[in-house]
Amino acid sequence: MHDLHAANKIFNQALRYARKNHLKKITKIVVALGEIEEHNAIITPENLRFNLNLFREKTIAKDAKIEIEKIKGEYFQLKEIQGIK
Repeated sequence: MHDLHAANKIFNQALRYARKNHLKKITKIVVALGEIEEHNAIITPENLRFNLNLFREKTIAKDAKIEIEKIKGEYFQLKEIQGIK
């Protein structure tokens, strides 16, 4: 469930960025993902990508490439967004 929460937070940040920068389409989302453990489970890149794919359906990010970079630390963050104005 924490994978879904993280994906929702990241995706909402991406949409806010797109609105602020007048993007008509998001073409790429890059996420930095550290070792995050909640309820004895670690958020994996595969699960995070799966959940991000759920959120992007029927949005301006529906065809966006999603990249997840593993990092040291216990956090995740939206690292980069690319799009078309």
